[in-house]
Amino acid sequence: MADYLSVVYDAESHPYTDYPARLCAHLFHAFGMKPGMKMLEPGCVRGEFLRNFQKLGLVCTGLDRSAETRALLAESGIALEVCDVESAEAKLPFPDNTFNVIYNKSFLEHLWEPGRFLMEAQRVLKPGGLMLCLVPDWESNYKIYFDDFTHRTPFTVVSLRDILLMCDLQRVSVQKFRQLPIVWRYPALNYFCAAISPFVPVRTKNKFLRWSRELMLVGAAYKGS
Repeated sequence: MADYLSVVYDAESHPYTDYPARLCAHLFHAFGMKPGMKMLEPGCVRGEFLRNFQKLGLVCTGLDRSAETRALLAESGIALEVCDVESAEAKLPFPDNTFNVIYNKSFLEHLWEPGRFLMEAQRVLKPGGLMLCLVPDWESNYKIYFDDFTHRTPFTVVSLRDILLMCDLQRVSVQKFRQLPIVWRYPALNYFCAAISPFVPVRTKNKFLRWSRELMLVGAAYKGS
């Protein structure tokens, strides 16, 4: 069976762009990250976010079950652990209190039991450390959600908030988020995007239109001291 990375993230349908660099810079500043912090990204796939967080000064480690990811990260000098977080053991291969930041994007929704993973992630997060989870917003993505047959667990603002709280994390916040850098700079444009979103074709290939309609959720939470 072909590898998920080579089919779903092939270079033709998902070409490399400057979007990961722009998103990493936005999150780095929005959440007060500092050079020298240790970051773990589970489900790092092609490693685009880790490479850009590394350029911002973070000490990065990847976690993925695809061995193909190792070759993609090798040139960047980023450590990678090949691990299936849903295996019977489901134990992350790191000591307690290792990372300042655990970042994941488009990852939790692929898990049958995201709570089990989050409890393990909480274990390896340092006291005061940041758990930062980006997932598709079910309410704006439900028509195409299962175009990716590996999606398992849909999330809403309420369910993402609740699962972070149930995993003993604190100062939990969840907000809807458009993947359009221009609205990060000019937030008032969110109103324009919201106005046109009901008229956007479900599977449009125009990224401005698509990301006007399809929202992400950004869940942020911290481990207690």
